Amino acid sequence: MKLSVYSLKNVLFQGEAVSLNCKTVTGEITVLDNHETYITVLSTGIIKIIDKDNKEHAFPVKSGFLEVKDGNEVRCIVEQ
Repeated sequence: MKLSVYSLKNVLFQGEAVSLNCKTVTGEITVLDNHETYITVLSTGIIKIIDKDNKEHAFPVKSGFLEVKDGNEVRCIVEQ
């Protein structure tokens, strides 16, 4: 999936990812390839990303938004 994670000051991650795991206000979610469209509010926790090379990336967040769009595209806008 094409994943972009933005903070207010930086682009934290942009590229192809295998999975995204994060905490939302309704619980923990893992987004994989071709996930259904979805929008939710993120809560305090760690965003974990596995990229296409199987490398793990982790970013602490205080809050934010997650949007899964048609076309296998995912965006997160976060406050750190």
